[in-house]
Amino acid sequence: MVSADVTLRVRAGYRRRMDPLIQGVVTFGEYVTFSVRAIAAIPYTLLHYRRHVVRQIAEMTFGTKSLLSGGGTLGIVLAMSLAAAMMLGVETYRGLQLVGMTSLSGMLAAIANTRELAPVVVAIALAAKVGTGFTAQIGAMRISDEIAALDVMAIRSVPFLATTRVIASMVCVLPIYMIGLLASYVATRIVVVSFHGESPGTYDYYFHLALGPSDLLYSAIKAVVFAAIVTVVHCSYGYFASGGPEGVGQAAGRALRTSILAIGTFDVIFTFGLWGLVPQIPGLGL
Repeated sequence: MVSADVTLRVRAGYRRRMDPLIQGVVTFGEYVTFSVRAIAAIPYTLLHYRRHVVRQIAEMTFGTKSLLSGGGTLGIVLAMSLAAAMMLGVETYRGLQLVGMTSLSGMLAAIANTRELAPVVVAIALAAKVGTGFTAQIGAMRISDEIAALDVMAIRSVPFLATTRVIASMVCVLPIYMIGLLASYVATRIVVVSFHGESPGTYDYYFHLALGPSDLLYSAIKAVVFAAIVTVVHCSYGYFASGGPEGVGQAAGRALRTSILAIGTFDVIFTFGLWGLVPQIPGLGL
């Protein structure tokens, strides 16, 4: 009798320790499955929900999300790009000044801004400005049973709610990424040339020597993929939200945290995958 009670207590304690782990694995599987379904449904969505995709693009570009209007994500990206690029210019020049190689400031500015700074800044701004709105919208639909109503009406909720937003974000991120990239180029050049007095001809020579068409293409690919990742993460947290309005708010916070971690992780993966473990600089033979 005593041994049976001890066994039951041991099993209960083991179950209490393992249940959170098992639940975490199940939840992770749900999010991964949702992401795969959302990405795989892109052809289906373009075929059946074209009007809704166009509506999402219109809202993200000129509507409440305001990706291109002055007070929306564009303003955030411009401010973040200018601040980050100025600090890049300051630290780049100071570091090269220690070894007497300030003439290479243009080369480092071209590489750092194109390959790392611009895509990451745009992705973080998209997550903070647009992604949290996606989580709130879809989460509100979940707690008000609107998603269940879509399923009852034989409307595939994942393509209709998530995939349409993924396509729209991938389309809309390109113009704002280009503007942010241009702003980072200008800000770094102003710091190095105007503030520190570096030769503009030398700066421009090494800048154009180190910047190739493939770098711009790969950087744009990173920005588009980051936009898709951010949108999928935020839509998935909204889709599985629970607990009323408070749960939706918590889901938005967790989604922002997860998307930023995903951006950092995939940034390293794409940098090594696109430029290699030993990157080369065009025109310098390095």
